[in-house]
Amino acid sequence: MDIREIERFLKFNQIKPSHHRLKIYEYLVKNKNHPTADLIYRELVDEIPTLSKTTVYNTLNLFVEKGAAQLITIDESENRYDADMSIHGHFKCKHCGKVYDFPLNFAAIDMGGLQNFQVEENHIYLKGLCNDCQIQKEN
Repeated sequence: MDIREIERFLKFNQIKPSHHRLKIYEYLVKNKNHPTADLIYRELVDEIPTLSKTTVYNTLNLFVEKGAAQLITIDESENRYDADMSIHGHFKCKHCGKVYDFPLNFAAIDMGGLQNFQVEENHIYLKGLCNDCQIQKEN
């Protein structure tokens, strides 16, 4: 997504595309690292000296509220954000702390017992050791 596509996307989601909002969303789209608000602030503050942590937090909350990003709470001690709104799961490595996306086949999940329920959100979180950390541990 280039900056013009991001601007159109934000407008489509009823978000006024200010400079700060465009840059924060651009960061989310271009960096698939599931960042925290603090990480986004540290990465962008040199480029945008007028940026405040409050602006980053408020902007991310707005993105989540409007459905332009999702809040990942795989670990209770931190909130991470993801611009990928497709159905997928998240895996967090307990050693290095990285969060990885993995595809989900929602049709293959047995939802027995929920026939008369309306599911409005889904979050699949897994924790363990990533492949790189397993290899390091073995050596």
